[in-house]
Amino acid sequence: MRTEKKYNLEDWLPISAKEVAKRGWDSLDVILFTGDAYVDHPSFGAAVIGRMLEKHGLKVALVPQPNWRDDLRDFKKLGKPNLFFGVTSGAMDSMVNHYTANKRLRSDDAYTPDGRPGQRPDYATTVYSKILKELFPDVPVVIGGIEASLRRVTHYDYWADELKPSILADSRADLLVYGMGEQPLLELIKLIQKGVPLSSLKTIPQTAFLQDRYVDLPKNKNWKDLELFSHEDCLEEPKKYAQNFRHVEEESNRWNAARLHQNIGDQKLVINPPYPPMTTGELDESFDLPYTRLPHPRYQKKGSIPAFEMIKFSVNMHRGCFGGCSFCTISAHQGKFIASRSKESILKEVKDITEMPDFKGYLSDLGGPSANMYKMEGKDLNICKRCTRPSCIFPNICTNLNTDHSPITDIYKSAHKIEGVKKAFVGSGVRYDLLYNRMASSEEQKSHKEYTEELIKWHVSGRLKVAPEHTSDQVLNVMRKPSFKLFHKFKDDFERVNASNNLNQQIIPYFISSHPGSEEVDMADLACQTKELGFNLEQVQDFTPTPMTVATVIYYSGYHPYTLEEMYTARSKNEKLNQRMYFFWYKSEFKQKIENRLKQIRRFDLLDILFPHQEKAKHNKKEVPKHKTNFSKPKTGKKRR
Repeated sequence: MRTEKKYNLEDWLPISAKEVAKRGWDSLDVILFTGDAYVDHPSFGAAVIGRMLEKHGLKVALVPQPNWRDDLRDFKKLGKPNLFFGVTSGAMDSMVNHYTANKRLRSDDAYTPDGRPGQRPDYATTVYSKILKELFPDVPVVIGGIEASLRRVTHYDYWADELKPSILADSRADLLVYGMGEQPLLELIKLIQKGVPLSSLKTIPQTAFLQDRYVDLPKNKNWKDLELFSHEDCLEEPKKYAQNFRHVEEESNRWNAARLHQNIGDQKLVINPPYPPMTTGELDESFDLPYTRLPHPRYQKKGSIPAFEMIKFSVNMHRGCFGGCSFCTISAHQGKFIASRSKESILKEVKDITEMPDFKGYLSDLGGPSANMYKMEGKDLNICKRCTRPSCIFPNICTNLNTDHSPITDIYKSAHKIEGVKKAFVGSGVRYDLLYNRMASSEEQKSHKEYTEELIKWHVSGRLKVAPEHTSDQVLNVMRKPSFKLFHKFKDDFERVNASNNLNQQIIPYFISSHPGSEEVDMADLACQTKELGFNLEQVQDFTPTPMTVATVIYYSGYHPYTLEEMYTARSKNEKLNQRMYFFWYKSEFKQKIENRLKQIRRFDLLDILFPHQEKAKHNKKEVPKHKTNFSKPKTGKKRR
């Protein structure tokens, strides 16, 4: 019989002066500000950092979603910390949180009680940091989290439609921690506790700061230095911005990376190289901190927090992703090397979940950034340490990559055996291309088949989501995704396992429109191919340019950062809508426009596939090669000045 844990208010980090006083503290070492509500769970970054600092002897408090519009009492209520303020926008970039791909204001915020919008500002990290520097100019401010991490260098901001300098320049923060912050922050507090002032901490890996442009870089004999084009150069010539990005991406994903530096006016941005991947022991230590796994009691009468409801019965098994997709920011923030938790740590968390009061026996996800990369790394790590590839599986799966799925399958089976667990589902996206690795050993290939059977038979909650993203090989090549032919293979296997086990489950593919390199005719062909597979698409999105991705660089500059070739991207609202409508060819409101567009370019072959029973007008069905017509749109992107 399972038992439920009982908690007291003191089991959460304090978020008010009364809670601080209740602990008997007369001062705080670190005060963390976050754009999210406070959920004491390892999926929420502020909770992770707060718990880690607490474990290492610091007195830590947290200020969730401070009011920036009034007399700023939320920024003053806990006073000055002894060491520094920590600032994050939360688990999402605040602009992605606020706006759709069409720049429309969202009506909800998943990280706020009852999903209420408007509880954090645009560019939250910058707003919070500037307020703190104005109120307490002598107290250091350290910024981190996804927003700071992805804006650490010159970046394109889609919502302002301009190239912005490092967030350090606008926020006035003293130090930026990029990526997952445990390692650099542990080193930071260790040195501060030894009496070293934060202003002198210039050689901690995975941090960035600004200094006078004409001052020599801090000495570190172990690092090579790489100078990027200045921010002003990037503003003047977008191709230089594209050239910069290749260096930033490669050095972000190297085991032994160079230190980057870039001039911004009279200042110099310095980005120290990242730490090596966390060990299993280090990652376990982060996940095994004494989280309550629940929202702070202050929210009990304010409504549920949607993001928490989504993940409260899920377990994250690893960090990092070696997919390197052109539109994705995971590797820019977490890195491409996989850091995996131990089996013991994962199963301990599963047992903790079974003790939650409203757990009904169903784990919503055993996964990670990608569901099936757990425990995967290079067979010879010395090769990995020299590698500069941004993806380990594109354009082909690296022969040095161990794609053995046995450890994941073992976790799935073990979780099912824990008392109180009825089903352990996989909600994260599955990289099905890993399951068809022709270069893998016979043992690896055997593990792929066993995993596929185990996954489909036991771990699908009615629908399994995968992300082919497109059907056109030329677009998939830009995306750094495998050929759509592999999706056909996986779909066949999915249906075979379902049939042999008398299951009625669905596979849900995700697709993107208006991605760089995608023309309208590619989207028409996508509609045809997915129709022939029997899909009426639901899980679709229009490409949103977010900082620190290959696709965003192409969108802004018009150049691919690795080839420096010009590339077409849909930019106008009309171009984007014309691509997106093909997802919904089966809806009556789009039928006539799609017909007109396909007739305009004489692609009657595609028209006949989408609407085969229509009365055909007399026409000359001249063959038009696929993917050669783009509705008279220019091949290159619009260069920005």
